[in-house]
Amino acid sequence: MKILRVISLLMDYPTAELVAAEQELSRAVQQSPLAEEQQQALLLFIRQHCQQDLLSWQEQYDGLFERGRSLSLLLFEHVHGESRDRGQAMVDLVNQYKQAGLGIAVNELPDFIPLYLDFLSTQGEENGRLGLQEVAHILALLACRLEQREADYAVLFHSLIQLSDMALDLDDLRSQIAAEEPDHTAKALDKVWEEEMVNFMDNAESSCGNNNRPSEGQRRDQHIPLNTELLNASAVDRA
Repeated sequence: MKILRVISLLMDYPTAELVAAEQELSRAVQQSPLAEEQQQALLLFIRQHCQQDLLSWQEQYDGLFERGRSLSLLLFEHVHGESRDRGQAMVDLVNQYKQAGLGIAVNELPDFIPLYLDFLSTQGEENGRLGLQEVAHILALLACRLEQREADYAVLFHSLIQLSDMALDLDDLRSQIAAEEPDHTAKALDKVWEEEMVNFMDNAESSCGNNNRPSEGQRRDQHIPLNTELLNASAVDRA
C-alpha cells in the first residue's frame, strides 16, 4: 500500500529531500484508496508544509513530537510505558521485521511509527490494513491529542484510521483526554527530568558494590508475540 509509505515519510523528521518530493507525494495521495475529502486534507498538508520554510517545519515537528510523551511516535510508549514488557515487545517486533526481510539499523527503534508504516507498506493491502487495525486505538489517541493542540499533523493519523477500516468512537476518546495535563510545557518537562534524576541516583546507590551480572533467566530471550489485546485496548489509561 504505497500511501502508507507516503504517510511514513510525512510523519518522519522533515528534510530537504522530502520537500523536493512534493509532487511525487501528491500524486501518490491522489492515487490512494483514501476518500476524496481525506485526500484533499492530506494534499493541503503536503502543500502547506513543503512550501513553508524548512526550519520552521522542523521546529514545529520538534515542538510536537520531541517534547513530552503524550505525542510520542513510539508505539509501545503508549502500551507498556517504561515496564520490562516493552523490551520484550521490541524484540518480537524486530523479529517480525526480520521474517519479512526488513532490516533496521541498530540505532532505530522498531516501534517508531514511521518505521512501522514503512514495514506495513511492503506487506500488501490486506496485511497493511490488519497491521493498522492492531494499532488503531493508539493512532486515534494521537489524532485526538494533536487536534487538542490544534496541530495539522492530526490529518496523517486520521488518514491511517480511515485506511484501517476501524470504527472508532473518537468523540468518546476526545472526552477522555479533555482533562489531561499538558506534558510539553517547561514546567512539566522539568518535573520529568527531576523524577528521572532521582530514580537514576537511587538505582546507582542500590547497585554500588553489588554483583549485577544478569542471571541466565534474564539473558535468555523469550518469544512473546505482539499483544494485540493490549494494542486494541484503550491506550488512554496507559499513556
